[in-house]
Amino acid sequence: MLDAESKGALKERRVLVTGGAGFIGSEVVRQLYELEADVTVLDNFSSGKMDYIKKFHDVKVVEGDVCDYEVVSKTLEDQELVVHLAALPFIPDCYHHPDEFFRVNAMGTVNMVWESIRSETIERFVHVSSSEVYGTARYVPMDEEHPTRPNSTYAVSKLAADRAVFAMHKEHGFPAVIVRPFNSYGPNVTQPYIIPEITLQLLSANDRIRLGNVESSRDFTYVTDTAQGIIVALTSKNAVGETINLGSGREIKIRDLIFLMAGFLEKQVKIERDPTRVRPYDVERLLCDYTKARDILKWEPKVSLEEGLRKTIEWMMKHPVGFKGPFKGWYQSYYGRA
Repeated sequence: MLDAESKGALKERRVLVTGGAGFIGSEVVRQLYELEADVTVLDNFSSGKMDYIKKFHDVKVVEGDVCDYEVVSKTLEDQELVVHLAALPFIPDCYHHPDEFFRVNAMGTVNMVWESIRSETIERFVHVSSSEVYGTARYVPMDEEHPTRPNSTYAVSKLAADRAVFAMHKEHGFPAVIVRPFNSYGPNVTQPYIIPEITLQLLSANDRIRLGNVESSRDFTYVTDTAQGIIVALTSKNAVGETINLGSGREIKIRDLIFLMAGFLEKQVKIERDPTRVRPYDVERLLCDYTKARDILKWEPKVSLEEGLRKTIEWMMKHPVGFKGPFKGWYQSYYGRA
């Protein structure tokens, strides 16, 4: 976790957060703001929301695309640290828009790294990857040496970005860190990931939860913990050149997750399989080994699954969620939202 020295090291440091209006990004921005960093957000607002960051009055916001060379180059001027979160993240969309996923997730990352190298001012670049690059667990818990066998175009595009970041780190001696969060959840929802999706269905009048594969299991990490791990990677002396997992070290089947969440609302539900929601090549199991994060970053998750779920449900009850994105997906027709 951030010790006093690390907290002081971020005060008044110029930090660029790409995707800073998004789900994890807005939490990273919040924590950096509280640490008195000088934060700039680069976001195209395809799914991120200005409402999530507008209360941080000193944060500068640049609306733009990470694939735009001129915008990236200009935004990087005089920055010192970069957290790169901007990506197309919603897996069901990648089946229909693989070219865009590679353009943004892979080439957008290459552009960010290359322009950061050329800027000659960037002292640390934290690239945020995804546990999806591992594919289904071959062994558990999954450490950073686990084989990478991605199961979706999204995951392949993220792995391509990882490889590019590492190669450019080696080629140019560029101080980069790759962080791989497992499934994050919490407030400031931007996509109908599984926990927001379950919550929305639980809050409806219907007593039936319609999902695809409910027998798969995931390692869920509350977003404040994920964001703190990312921020620690900005300052940790031994993190450069490393790939580091962030996760809870606990797995739960989606079926059990549904009943756990329903219990918080004292609601009796039945689960129905929806064939339209079954992913063609799904990841069946993810379980994080965060030993490396503990050793290098001195990071451990603080928020239990039960506490995090309660906070998420409470937030969603108070904040009506409408999903928007660069593509028209099943969620728009399902909820009738743009």
